[in-house]
Amino acid sequence: MRGWRVFIAVLTIVAGSAGLAQAQPPVPNPIVPPAIPLPPSLGLPGLQQWIEAVIPPPPIVAPPGPIVAAGLTPDLASLQQAVLPRDVGDPLFDRWPPDLAAHAPGDILDARDVTPTAAALLLVPVRQVLQLKFRTTDAHGEPSFGTASLVIPAAPWPGPGERPVLVNNLPIDALGRACTPSYTLAHGLNVDSAMTDWIPPTTQLAVLRGYAVLIPDHEGPRMAYAEPYVAGHAVLDSIRAVRRLRPAEFGDSRYAMHGYSGGAIATRGAVALIGSYAPELASVIVGAAMGGVPADYQILARSMNANLASGVFLAATFGIARERPEILQRMNNLGRWAAISPLKDTCAGVFAVPGVLMLPIDLASDIPDPLHSALAAEIYRVTRMQGMKSAVPLYIYNGEQEFWIPAEGARELFHEQCALGVHAVYRSVPGEHIIAAGLGYPDAMSWVDQRLQGVPAPNEC
Repeated sequence: MRGWRVFIAVLTIVAGSAGLAQAQPPVPNPIVPPAIPLPPSLGLPGLQQWIEAVIPPPPIVAPPGPIVAAGLTPDLASLQQAVLPRDVGDPLFDRWPPDLAAHAPGDILDARDVTPTAAALLLVPVRQVLQLKFRTTDAHGEPSFGTASLVIPAAPWPGPGERPVLVNNLPIDALGRACTPSYTLAHGLNVDSAMTDWIPPTTQLAVLRGYAVLIPDHEGPRMAYAEPYVAGHAVLDSIRAVRRLRPAEFGDSRYAMHGYSGGAIATRGAVALIGSYAPELASVIVGAAMGGVPADYQILARSMNANLASGVFLAATFGIARERPEILQRMNNLGRWAAISPLKDTCAGVFAVPGVLMLPIDLASDIPDPLHSALAAEIYRVTRMQGMKSAVPLYIYNGEQEFWIPAEGARELFHEQCALGVHAVYRSVPGEHIIAAGLGYPDAMSWVDQRLQGVPAPNEC
């Protein structure tokens, strides 16, 4: 059965890439795949050797754009460029400003009003919806840019002080730029719009409560899905940008975050980086709630590989590889075809589908056991952000019956942060990922609401 699934996967990826390959310049002396039968043993090492022998390397033509990391070989630099998302035709999301290095993190590079389009989608009274483009930092400390949307309620803030701001870190979970919430708010509903932008209705409930809502596109311009440093920098710099754009209205506001699943990656990244990257925000951000927390990718390598979640797991690997191209170097020809195929511009509703084949990520690698390799161990270590203390109080919740994002990781994060002296709360809620999202949401948002109202955070460590 696994042999047939491999055949289907190969046909799907190569056929899906055919249009892309035709658009490239012709490759001299093309390699003709030899007629090699399946190996007698369908074990992974044999399949990997068969795949590498049968599938030719994809044609790689590097598009223009900044290289993520210095010191790459020309071939790896070209591959790294080729896996990046395509432009969507909107300069706010596509254009890299030439003078990024001259700006400080959080400096505003562009701003626009998208109220007419966004208000029709939000379905609650809003005064204005602004989109910001700002300077941020990539996973290697190099200048990058981020985008975010700021939703301002129509009614005046009735409470004391400045209007509070809820930072809604949505589970973007995507590889293409059209999948971001800001793209939808600017251009209207499209096939790439995510239902998680509205369910649960975090933005709408917060607006009705009188809060402004900041929605960061936290995967950055490279759509580095699941990369926590990119996401954390983008979230923190979006807060800086709002405070600089409207200092009289939001300069002294309280900010609190919420994120679930992919949004929890961004929330976790942000709170871990406040102390080292944005210490001035430690007194501005009053708390962060996160649920369904992918806190340890080594755990996910056990729970999401070779099952129905394998499409999402592979997409997250591609997303991280956009910022950490050493991963690309260990992909075989099948993995490289997938990485440059039209899949690179899709959202979770598309790239999750190959999970029905339940193929292990090993089939995209050129080493026998990639998830237990030295490279994997280093990626686990870096993305775990172990020992990085949150500068703000935390509320962490997770489904007790979670099978794809086990509660083990969330509990370990809670105990670690308690040991570091953080005021934290942990809630185990019934259900797997979807059920837990619904059951855990009300208490999490009540906790966030109390922080925005100025109530001191409880500590249950």
